[in-house]
Amino acid sequence: MTFKGIIREIISTLIWVAVIFLGIKVFYAYVMEPFIVDGRSMEYTLHDGEKMFMMKLNDIERFDVVVFPAPGGSISTDEPQSLYIKRVIGVPGDTIAYQDDQLILNGVQMDEPYLDDMRADVLGNFTSDFQLEEITGTATVPEGRVFVMGDNRRNSLDGRSFGFIYAEDIIGEADYIYWPLSSMRALDQYEMNENQDTIVQSD
Repeated sequence: MTFKGIIREIISTLIWVAVIFLGIKVFYAYVMEPFIVDGRSMEYTLHDGEKMFMMKLNDIERFDVVVFPAPGGSISTDEPQSLYIKRVIGVPGDTIAYQDDQLILNGVQMDEPYLDDMRADVLGNFTSDFQLEEITGTATVPEGRVFVMGDNRRNSLDGRSFGFIYAEDIIGEADYIYWPLSSMRALDQYEMNENQDTIVQSD
């Protein structure tokens, strides 16, 4: 191969490497991004140290498990902002309260099936009583914001402490756990039934 041919091959290889690198960057920015669970606020749904893929969101729905920057955190080039992972409990227009360990969403009392595994291991009330207005100053979730809580209700810094988060700040939705291999799984998804009175697992 001539010198020019070698140069051509090197340039061609560098272009392909650049295209692949750009493709990965675009994929992470707009489609899916890896994330490591840090902490116990989402047990038993997600465990500390598990590695997962989060899908970039178009629409945020109730009961999605979402990743977002820590509210009130400062962004620094030396120390990246912490990320939280919680479950969306309320979307704009919703009223939220907890009474006697039951979610009351828009005036309807309903069970939360995504808490069943952990509640089975807990004595007494799992979620303390509160009304949305008591902790946020407003009775309904405002437009453009959501109310989130960790599934490990007794060990979660969430909307009960920092109030609402902006929907536009949400980075992605927890979708698939890929590490450790023994825990590899798609995360269960939940939604309201047609009558809007029961939380059911999505198909």
